[in-house]
Amino acid sequence: MTDIALKICDLNKTYSNGVQALKGVNLCVKKGEFFALLGPNGAGKSTLIGILTSTVQKTSGHVEVMGQSIDQNFAAAKLKIGIVPQEFNFNIFETPLTTLINQAGYYGVSRPVAKERGLSLLKDMGLTEKKDDQIRFLSGGMKRRLMIARALIHDPDVIVLDEPTAGVDIELRRLMWKFISRLNNEEGKTVILTTHYLEEAEALCEKIAIIHKGEVAEFTDMASLLKKLKKETFIFDLHEKLHSAPVLTQYKSKLLTEHELEVEKGQDQSLTDLVQVLNEQGLTIKSMRNKANRLEEMFVSIINQETQS
Repeated sequence: MTDIALKICDLNKTYSNGVQALKGVNLCVKKGEFFALLGPNGAGKSTLIGILTSTVQKTSGHVEVMGQSIDQNFAAAKLKIGIVPQEFNFNIFETPLTTLINQAGYYGVSRPVAKERGLSLLKDMGLTEKKDDQIRFLSGGMKRRLMIARALIHDPDVIVLDEPTAGVDIELRRLMWKFISRLNNEEGKTVILTTHYLEEAEALCEKIAIIHKGEVAEFTDMASLLKKLKKETFIFDLHEKLHSAPVLTQYKSKLLTEHELEVEKGQDQSLTDLVQVLNEQGLTIKSMRNKANRLEEMFVSIINQETQS
């Protein structure tokens, strides 16, 4: 038995207008991984996901889901994967429970089993009280949770989440990630995430691939990727009132407000040493934070390098 959940080999897609969306993409996601697939708009992420769901036909290449080829046995491959798309695509006049039962039927799940699973998923998603309401009356956040439940109704091994928290408030995002993390940690589900909230990817994912202009610009584990970050920028909230930025010979600094100081340090420079330098300047640090998410800085750096090359 292979330990590979998703295998993509030399995947290419050229649209009829000549646009080459994917250029020889190679990816391998292991079973049980929480995997991030990142890239700017137009990078090729949606095309790749479309190929997995058969809504987009690849030009060439090979794709396997849990060892099943999408060319040779698409029906078997489809049973192994659950997709949460970006856009809502419900029948808004159905109820959540009916939607889940009908979706399960497409995968050969019997109605009694589908109803039991549906009620359980609606409970997990906090939608039990809405199970018999028409979907058109649900809030955006409720619809987003229902999409996750629908993707899970046939108990897939691989879950693909395409911008699942877009437009969702912070509290709901946390609840959703707590649930998805439990599926990953306790049930061994493989999770593939695309997101513009890069702090989510850093907090949740073990492996990451960055796609740019249809090609894989980076494919590594999260820890190794962050080690490549050449600089970090911190914002210090100071007790003292400043009128100008202090002179820090080894660091770049800028005064944001009378009590906020921005300092940039290199990857090879210790944060502890930086704090000590500020203390030696007679400054009292009340709090500190990263100016930007570390992964976001890394992402921008990689994209800029690719653009210039």
